[in-house]
Amino acid sequence: MKTLRLCLLSALAVVAALTLSSCNQMKESSAAGTPRAIIHTNYGDMTVEFWPDVAPRTVDNFLKLSREKFYDGSAFHRVIKGFMIQGGCPNSKVGARGAPGTGGPGYMVKAEFNNRAHVKGVLSMARSSDPDSAGSQFFICHGDASFLNNKYTAFGKLVAGEEVLNKIANIRCVGMEGSTPTERVEISSVEIVEAK
Repeated sequence: MKTLRLCLLSALAVVAALTLSSCNQMKESSAAGTPRAIIHTNYGDMTVEFWPDVAPRTVDNFLKLSREKFYDGSAFHRVIKGFMIQGGCPNSKVGARGAPGTGGPGYMVKAEFNNRAHVKGVLSMARSSDPDSAGSQFFICHGDASFLNNKYTAFGKLVAGEEVLNKIANIRCVGMEGSTPTERVEISSVEIVEAK
């Protein structure tokens, strides 16, 4: 009787292990199915992975703009150490008209607020007071920004290049808000790395 119980318990343990292994492989393959983006800057590269499960329209929009080279030549125009670095405005390109931070792609993306916390390394959409006014501008959190949770669309996170984020966040800034970098932080390109 004891031997039978041990055999049954062993069999159950094997089944449980196989099921768990299968679930882990599914998680890995679904994460691997989403492209990543490498944000190339004159300060180095930052790689982000996306969260299409909670912000599909926002992820699609970022990928679309990146593939169209919309971000190429723009800059991180707003930097607040311990909070975030913001970029994606076409008015930040050399020779562009209009104030940096006021431009966009000519359309807006509906907000996709979700339960992902705004912590260091999280990628989120910048917007005006209208929740549905995001377009192309985005920011990467440089610290805990939990006051933005469920108010801004978090749609990815940094998976490489934290040292670059730190370098950019430590640039001396000026201006009324103290957020205008004294050095240009150019986004030379955003490279989409398709999932294999």
